[in-house]
Amino acid sequence: MGLTNNSTGSSANAFDLDIKKTSPNDVVVALAGNPNVGKSTVFNSLTGLKQHTGNWPGKTVGNAQGHYTYSGKTYTLVDIPGAYSLSAHSAEEEIARDFICFGGSDVTVVVCDATCLLRNLNLVLQTLEITNKVVVCVNLMDEAKRKKIEINCKKLSKELGVPVVATSAREGKGLKILTEAISRVAAANALPKGCWVVYQPEIEEAIDMVMSSLKNLKAHINLRWLSLQLLDLDESLRHALISHLGQDLMAIPKIADAIKKAKEHLAANGFDEVRLRDAVVADIYKKAEAICKEAVLYLDTEYNRRQLKIDRLVTGKATGIPIMILLLLFVLWLTITGANYPSALLSSALFKLQDYLLAGFAAVDVPAWLYEPLVLGVYRVLAWVVSVMLPPMAIFFPLFTLLEDLGYLPRVAFNLDACFKKCHACGKQALTMCMGFGCNAAGVVGCRIIDSPRERTIAILTNCFVPCNGRFPGLIAIITMFFVAKTTGIVATVWATLCLAFVILLGIGMTFFASFVLSKTLFKGIPSAFTLELPPYRRPQIGKVIVRSVFDRTLFVLGRAVAMAAPAGLVIYVMANLQIGGLSLLAHCADFLDPFARLLGLDGVILMAFILGFPANEIVIPIAVMAYMSTGVITEMESLNSLQMVLRAQGWTWLTAACTIIFSMFHWPCSTTLISIKKETGSFFLTAVGFLLPTLVGMLLCFLLRSFVHIFMGL
Repeated sequence: MGLTNNSTGSSANAFDLDIKKTSPNDVVVALAGNPNVGKSTVFNSLTGLKQHTGNWPGKTVGNAQGHYTYSGKTYTLVDIPGAYSLSAHSAEEEIARDFICFGGSDVTVVVCDATCLLRNLNLVLQTLEITNKVVVCVNLMDEAKRKKIEINCKKLSKELGVPVVATSAREGKGLKILTEAISRVAAANALPKGCWVVYQPEIEEAIDMVMSSLKNLKAHINLRWLSLQLLDLDESLRHALISHLGQDLMAIPKIADAIKKAKEHLAANGFDEVRLRDAVVADIYKKAEAICKEAVLYLDTEYNRRQLKIDRLVTGKATGIPIMILLLLFVLWLTITGANYPSALLSSALFKLQDYLLAGFAAVDVPAWLYEPLVLGVYRVLAWVVSVMLPPMAIFFPLFTLLEDLGYLPRVAFNLDACFKKCHACGKQALTMCMGFGCNAAGVVGCRIIDSPRERTIAILTNCFVPCNGRFPGLIAIITMFFVAKTTGIVATVWATLCLAFVILLGIGMTFFASFVLSKTLFKGIPSAFTLELPPYRRPQIGKVIVRSVFDRTLFVLGRAVAMAAPAGLVIYVMANLQIGGLSLLAHCADFLDPFARLLGLDGVILMAFILGFPANEIVIPIAVMAYMSTGVITEMESLNSLQMVLRAQGWTWLTAACTIIFSMFHWPCSTTLISIKKETGSFFLTAVGFLLPTLVGMLLCFLLRSFVHIFMGL
């Protein structure tokens, strides 16, 4: 078994994906399904590997391919993006439709959620209109059993006319039967027609009128399905058909005339484009409802009632936002208090290793000019970044993933959807904003879930308005030293958490404001509608959550930060130790920036520290301390009290601390985030906007605060 991660060059159509077969005789299996039905779990269980995503050609939507063997034959599994419908309204649905129609798959497996089969049958019925080489995988049977929902798969199979397999992919149940069903369908030369939806008579008559003009069409496309699509053809499908067929059907007089007459027939019977779409959807739903009545039995509705009660609480107008804020406070408090001790241990171990490295190089007579920049520059910065960044991330990311696994994060998007809509942005931006708390670069990449290019761009450019994990240590330290210093114990921790929460809420508020401004200036438009599914609450798989969050998120983000911090460490060391006229190059640069920095309530050292901290936000405060103390190397302070004494000796006041907090919240993104912005947008202009937007906001806020305090408080 093995996994192929494809990310090929640009292509006109999603179905041009280069399928990596192990041999020309491989069976290609398309894996389709709604979001949150366990499709990725089925994929991973069959291939035996984790899912890693690339991009479909020409799309910022993930793909994954994997292989498994059965009875000596190799099967190539292609994970299609989650879609609710094949009537494409998003990039994901376009890809799903195009790959099922034109992707060359031998079998299509449609994964359904056993707990809400009615909604999932919409996709099954649409797929059956395209191909009868389908296997329906009814997943999450364990949850259905817990909810006392019984599904008669034999009746369901009889109604649909295709194999139906019950699975619990997380427990590995039913997967062997699924592979057997896939093998049978792939090997069959002739299969039953499968279930088709019978539409209203006027629509059926229009379909027949178009079908009669397509009889001589040489293409492996279901003509009945194609006829229905031609009656209400969207541009994405038209381009896909042109690429696949090598001709534009709408330009063929016989076909165009038949479509025109069919539309006139529909119009004469009161079916305009909107009513036609509504009627098609309604008929599909009625068919799905009739099938569910035959095959699904609800023994107890109490479970669903409990779920609804919980949802009324966590998404209610009066309770949803307060609960969300309290949960955010709890996660932050747990991250702050939990990271202190392991961070201190890790820092001690890494800096002890530094001492051993220095002693080792000195013992073998390596010149100081060679090893000191490497050890005191590169290694010391890396040690600082790892010790400060790793423990909070190792706590925050698993907590975030647990909330994701539990099903709470879609509720966050639901709660904030109205706010983003008022900003003419997309409610899904709430999810990418949450991802930004862990890492802004990860949040930028996560914006792929937003379908509208306009709204996706707004989300990308505003993601860094919420503080990432790299900024938390500095924010916490400054808040503790200058705004919580007079309290102790649990009171100090709670007060620090509240102050940090206020700062975070400021960032969220600024995200709304910046999104609104961008939607009214550079990216004018109307917010698009989207379907936001509230999945059932599920018991998180704690072991898998920890492994996934540590390896896929924590170590991944840490690795990128380390890669950028290593060269920065060398630059910082050289600037701190290269003397010009009795002053270091770092001091000269700080003096040059000082007049401008004073206007912002900062000083030249602080501003220079932010500039040198471009690769990693974690090193901003250590760089400032190094410059203040003229140590030539990043210095570890014994305690926050010692650090506070150093900063106050350099003229820091509560105003300096407040302006530093604001500028830490709103300044240029780190190098990794900017690289991600360029990669996702493909535009140097938008990358420049992503750099300037938070920077100008931060400078303006600092200037206004400093001016207000100087004018009205005389400081």
